[in-house]
Amino acid sequence: MEKQKSSRKKIIIGIVIAACVLLAIYLGISFYFVNHFYFGSEINGINVSGETVEQASKKISSQIGSYKLDLEGRDNLDAQITASDIGLQYNSENKIQELKDNQNPFAWIFHISKSNNSEVTEMASYDKTKLDECINDLPYFESNNIVSPKSASLIYENGEFKVVDEVYGTKVNKKALYNAIVKAIADGQRTLNLDEANCYEAPKYTTKSPKLEQAKETLEKYLKSDITYTIGENTVNLNKETIGNWLGVNEDLDPVVNEIKVTDYVTNLAKTYNTYGKTRGFQTTGGGVVQVPGGDYGWAISIPNETEALTEDIKSGKNVKRNPKYSQTAAAYGQDDIGNTYVEINMSKQHLWYYKNGQLIVEGDIVTGNESKKWGTPEGTYRLKYKEKDATLRGEGYSSKVSYWMPFNGGIGLHDATWRNTFGGEIYKTSGSHGCVNLPPAVAQKIFNNIDANTPVVCYFE
Repeated sequence: MEKQKSSRKKIIIGIVIAACVLLAIYLGISFYFVNHFYFGSEINGINVSGETVEQASKKISSQIGSYKLDLEGRDNLDAQITASDIGLQYNSENKIQELKDNQNPFAWIFHISKSNNSEVTEMASYDKTKLDECINDLPYFESNNIVSPKSASLIYENGEFKVVDEVYGTKVNKKALYNAIVKAIADGQRTLNLDEANCYEAPKYTTKSPKLEQAKETLEKYLKSDITYTIGENTVNLNKETIGNWLGVNEDLDPVVNEIKVTDYVTNLAKTYNTYGKTRGFQTTGGGVVQVPGGDYGWAISIPNETEALTEDIKSGKNVKRNPKYSQTAAAYGQDDIGNTYVEINMSKQHLWYYKNGQLIVEGDIVTGNESKKWGTPEGTYRLKYKEKDATLRGEGYSSKVSYWMPFNGGIGLHDATWRNTFGGEIYKTSGSHGCVNLPPAVAQKIFNNIDANTPVVCYFE
């Protein structure tokens, strides 16, 4: 019994002694952590385990002083920013003290197996002007290192539209890089990958953009267009082989029909088939054929209107058959487009004929512009602009009333000349008109009563 009591007492004493030892160890370590960081403590990735605030500050200050930020760019274009480049210096001893103060020295036992990593922002300060200069001098902004991004696109090749891959390029967004560098410095990062930090300007559209496929479908629709012109006895076909080279997309991947190329095509169409203002062979009443230059008569394709209409036809994606849009038409197609209703003025013979529907309505001698004063009536094939009864003709130094006024070339026209007693011959050479075609009143009346606007008026010498 006595032995049992003695044994129990020894056990109790042993437990008390062990507890006291453990308590002493606990209190001793707690006392240690009054001035030291927990084991496993890190500040911005810097190990300060078991260090005092002063020791931690010196270590952090030393590491900040030797700080280097490695920049990793595309195409192995790398750069480095050092602490000295930007005047980087430690300025956060108070924040380190705050971190230490937040560690309860008696709670160390609960953190003994834990990592205690703390992040301190703005632990260092730098010279903003030096940072700006440093960033401006980085190789990413040298012209020979800059390749701008380019969106994916479409190209017409071998009868179909093919996708052109996007180009990512090497153009850095300076603002994005600046912000990434500032954050890296604040966080104590040692490496900054420009791609991972989204510092590069990106193409607006890639091969995965839904709009690219939509644009391709639209252009393929345009490519189905087949347009056939009928121009007199001529047929002109415009198919995908030509249209495909006019199609593409703009910067926003909107399908476009190249207006310049369409205009060039219409312009060439006009050059080929227009007769407006061209020299034409004219069968005279005397039997010969004369070449009559100039004038404003003839077929004229309206280039702006036809360009617009053709563009819309292409966008329809359909088969279209039609005539071009004309700004001016003539009586017939082809080079001989005058037809069988016209006024013929032979200025060599000073004689006029007026035919309507192939029938001679009237003819007579005339007087044209005064050659000696260089007022000669111009050669050419013109359109009668209109006709007016009882008009007053005015010019420099004259005012004449006429009963029948039929202009065809600006201020030049057909009219009666009651002040003349004779017509024909060589009167025009020295006593001709100011450029108009003077007619005997009866001839003028006959023409006036039978003619309409747009009737061809052919003036020629032979």
